Amino acid sequence: MFKPSILTLAVTAALTSPLAISDEQSGVVDEKSLEVIQITATRRSGSVQDAPLNVTALDADLMQAQNISELADIARWVPGLTITDQGGRSGSPIIVRGLNTNSSGPGSDGGTVATYINEIPVAIDMRLTDVEQVEVLIGPQGTLYGAGTLGGAIRYMLKAPDLDLTTLDIHGDAFQGSQSDNLGSEAGFVFNLPLIEETLALRASFNRFDDPGFVDYNYVVKQGGVSLPDPDWADQNAIQQNLKQVADANGETTTTGRVSVRWQPVDWFDGTLNYFYQKQASEGRSIVHHNALNPDNGLNNIISEYESAYRYEEPRDKEDSLLSLELKADLGFAELVSATGFSEFDAVGQRDQTDLLIRLDYGYEEFPAFSAFTREESHQETFTQELRLVSQNDSALNWIAGVFYNKLETDGSSKEFTPGFGEYAVENWGAAQTRPDNLEYYSIDRSEVTEQAIFGELGYQINDDLTVTVGARFYEYEVSAESAVDFPLLNTLFYGAGPNDITLNFEDTFAEDDGSLFKFNANYQFNDTVMAYVTVSEGFRIGGSNGLAPCPDPLPDKQSGCGQPDEMLYTADTTTNYELGLKSTWMRNRLHFNAAVFNVDWEDAQIAGATVVGQLPYTSNAGTANSKGLELSSRAMLTDSLTAYATYAYTKVELTSDAPFLFNSDGTDGGKKGDRLPGSPEQQFSLGVNYQTEVLNDKTLDINYGLTAQSDSISKVGLHANGETLPGYGLSNISAKLTADAWSATVYVDNMFDKYTYTSVRRDVGDITSTNGAQIQRNYGHYINRPLTVGIKFNYQFEL
Repeated sequence: MFKPSILTLAVTAALTSPLAISDEQSGVVDEKSLEVIQITATRRSGSVQDAPLNVTALDADLMQAQNISELADIARWVPGLTITDQGGRSGSPIIVRGLNTNSSGPGSDGGTVATYINEIPVAIDMRLTDVEQVEVLIGPQGTLYGAGTLGGAIRYMLKAPDLDLTTLDIHGDAFQGSQSDNLGSEAGFVFNLPLIEETLALRASFNRFDDPGFVDYNYVVKQGGVSLPDPDWADQNAIQQNLKQVADANGETTTTGRVSVRWQPVDWFDGTLNYFYQKQASEGRSIVHHNALNPDNGLNNIISEYESAYRYEEPRDKEDSLLSLELKADLGFAELVSATGFSEFDAVGQRDQTDLLIRLDYGYEEFPAFSAFTREESHQETFTQELRLVSQNDSALNWIAGVFYNKLETDGSSKEFTPGFGEYAVENWGAAQTRPDNLEYYSIDRSEVTEQAIFGELGYQINDDLTVTVGARFYEYEVSAESAVDFPLLNTLFYGAGPNDITLNFEDTFAEDDGSLFKFNANYQFNDTVMAYVTVSEGFRIGGSNGLAPCPDPLPDKQSGCGQPDEMLYTADTTTNYELGLKSTWMRNRLHFNAAVFNVDWEDAQIAGATVVGQLPYTSNAGTANSKGLELSSRAMLTDSLTAYATYAYTKVELTSDAPFLFNSDGTDGGKKGDRLPGSPEQQFSLGVNYQTEVLNDKTLDINYGLTAQSDSISKVGLHANGETLPGYGLSNISAKLTADAWSATVYVDNMFDKYTYTSVRRDVGDITSTNGAQIQRNYGHYINRPLTVGIKFNYQFEL
């Protein structure tokens, strides 16, 4: 932990520095000042500087200036937040203060941070169009936000319908990447219409984003089960006969739409009905295999920096929708808020599964044309209801009281196909008959999770300077699941099943738990512009069932996939955060400086892994960990024309107890006390500079520069089990924006020095050194960042 003496010196220095001289003493009178950003993260309206917690708000102007368009972009400007950009196909893991035990790669997001659209929890990487601001709460938020806020919460705050103005805003973007064959684009509109002036309004928006991609899948089999995935790499004719090239195979098309109706019939009532929709069609992964293949693999000598070696194209389509109703009523003594939401998520995808089946060592690789692919489908439905009362009197006592209900239903299936292998087994292994579909594996998983809670906070202003707040949340949840697995091809080949038979024997599992979370906060106002706070808060993540079929005893002498007794269930994990922070405003609101030091204890940390039998994904608990560090942020108006903002974070996060079974069931090469946790850097830094001046008599020119940098990160806990270190890097962006009364045009360059860097890793080097078929394995690879991109944007607003 940080020594109190150091913190004391830092705070004392801040309070006694020349910047602390009062406005009257300095005699400085400036009309311009920093914008005051209003937030509702505390469930009350107030400014970022007045909120006694670690919260960052990125408004629409900042997001436009730094070309922030998705979740991964946000993290570069929020101290303590790490979001690894893994492309559109895979969800980007969100990590706060290093709280992560999962190894890098797809599926590594542990759900330690909850995302919201306004008041409704929705797990989505939202395209940031028609968004008022994004609020990021750092640290556990269990009392007010509930499950999933083990590390924090992110809120997308949509722009509300305007009851007075009729406007039409159109926007467009055309961009070219240095490694893309085609031009990318984005275009859309926002329409606002008062239906009844000052009473009823409609707001609608539409946006389409077309990213051409920049990673080539140049080694895709032309026909599964016929084409050789590993031809003679020195023979160009053999390569051309068996393989095809797919340029820019990690492209993405995202369509986003929204319709909102706002009704305010009287001054004490405000209601908004929202419908949000997003469809994301991803063509493949942002993974490359340059320097990630066995040295004896002939492909290793020819594959380039922006090429992937997967044998199949890997598209995935995702659809998100949210219907929500948010009602607010001023009851005089309190504001009543009701938030109701129903959301759906659907996904259909395909991926190369060849490497897993070879790795399992069942002899598949004896078939020269062996390749395999998986098709997956998933569906989720979530209903959420929250009611809360927020006091709004002028007394020394303030309070919040609420109830919460959430129900999540999931339904998923996975099918693995091995084209041509059944025919090969009949001809060469003496199998009885094959299946026309060569369906090797089929699983179905269904689950239902219900959570309900009561929560509240009570604050008391002891005097003009000191306020104390306590909070609590009492929750309970239930998880029920059923699952079944079949190996149809194996049963047809060798165990007498028919050519179209599928046998699914569902097994049910159930888990439930209840508990409580507490919070304490005290904030002291040194003067009108300097405040310090201390917080102790808790967060939790729901436990549950892995949805696995239990392994029979004894295990069958054939290919199978199942869960052993200790792999069936996992428990809730919790965090306790101890934090001391400073919020300060100086020089007549021309300088903001905020700081926080923290210490987070993590109990029963959940971790993703693979079952011993069949390598099926599952979740377990891995012991205890600790995170401690420092977070700084500042905004400054250096002159009337020049504004800067900067952030810095230092985080040290490690296991505080041994986790011997973290990687292997026999306890070998497990986690040790003191091991560093993966997925996030120890140090992060960002710097943004804006220069604004008037040009061409009545127009405004904004020149923006942004630098974001981070130190190295590791791929697995303590670098065990072939973990690796990913080097740190820095990225620079620059733009120039010309603004008139009704229009603006922006020229921008992202990654202006064309930095090539690894952002994450899939699996590990053991795949190409020690597993079965290491010489032909292609699972191990690296996610890379987007290369240099140049673009031009425009915006035009009509007032009708």
